[in-house]
Amino acid sequence: MPLIVMCGYPCSGKTRRAEELKVCFEQNTDRKVHIVGDAALGVEKNTVYADSQKEKNVRASLKAEVERKVNKGDIVILDSLNYIKGYRYELFCLIKHAQTPQCLVYCLTSDEVSTTWNTNRDAAEQYTQEIFDALVLRFEAPDSRNRWDSPLFTILKDDTIPFEDISDALFKRKAPPPNQSTQSQPLSSSNFLYELDKITQEVLMAIFNAQKTSVPGDLVPVPGATEKIELTRSINMAELRKLRRQFISYTKMHPTENSGHISNMFVQYLNKSLH
Repeated sequence: MPLIVMCGYPCSGKTRRAEELKVCFEQNTDRKVHIVGDAALGVEKNTVYADSQKEKNVRASLKAEVERKVNKGDIVILDSLNYIKGYRYELFCLIKHAQTPQCLVYCLTSDEVSTTWNTNRDAAEQYTQEIFDALVLRFEAPDSRNRWDSPLFTILKDDTIPFEDISDALFKRKAPPPNQSTQSQPLSSSNFLYELDKITQEVLMAIFNAQKTSVPGDLVPVPGATEKIELTRSINMAELRKLRRQFISYTKMHPTENSGHISNMFVQYLNKSLH
């Protein structure tokens, strides 16, 4: 039966919410509920998330376990970061093939709150600050306009979980048809927003990685841009994220017809803003 995909920053309450959902469904239905997640695989988070290949292998293992668990009678909850849009799309395709509904539960917290929750964990359960910051920077927030992120339930840290709404979305909604075509969208609509989000994220990651070995005055190359970032000083991630949000808000109002220009536009914006 249905799949519930948890999503959110590290230490945003995903596991607690997954357990709450499990209890609710077990108390209110006669269905079995399976939680699939990093904990069941014995993932050592600071090792896995520091190595892209290891992380890719873990995602593949989680997806395979979801595929094994999904059937006509049970509910599966995927309790992991699920922060990559492409991976959420793969899960959507899996569920579409199985002809069963899914929904996304987004545990929305600020990075400050999640940092505090991480610090309050037992030392063995904590993310290192470097890994935590990198995961927050790489996080691709869900968007209900994307069919693979819909229906989307966003839950703040003090919210009561909307069990009835989630239940209705899973049991009173038709599964996506198995042969639904994936037509390309006009650049000015959802595809443009996807490219805008993806490209600006890549630029931020390039700056983040470059600062480990660069010194003020260096010129930093970024993916897809002919211009370079002028590193006149050290830039923390909170400032980078804020500038990225501002640029995205402006660019949504003034979209370019060519996504190939986004990288250079963002580099120009950052160079102006950081001087």
